[in-house]
Amino acid sequence: MTRYLISFDDGDMTFPEEDLPDVSRDSHEVVARAKDAGVWVTGGGVLGHTVAVVATDGSVTDATTRGHLGGFSVLEVASREEALRWAADLARACRCPQQVRELMDDPDV
Repeated sequence: MTRYLISFDDGDMTFPEEDLPDVSRDSHEVVARAKDAGVWVTGGGVLGHTVAVVATDGSVTDATTRGHLGGFSVLEVASREEALRWAADLARACRCPQQVRELMDDPDV
């Protein structure tokens, strides 16, 4: 089984604000199906546009980003094709394109 990061850029969510309750409901339904299928690892929406940037010396700078992560899901599935099918379901639910990235294997996890 391989883990995939499925995410979207907040700027890609261009639907009218009044559609947000439907988007929320639909995306939660996909998450519930992923949990029932046993492929859900974690995920969530990302709040705000400010990030804390922590340098190698430990210093912290707050920054506002232009493009930023709007939300993400981590799924553990048997194939890239399966990850792409889940991403398609999330794209329909969230009304925006999803980016799919294979995560590096960690033998300690």
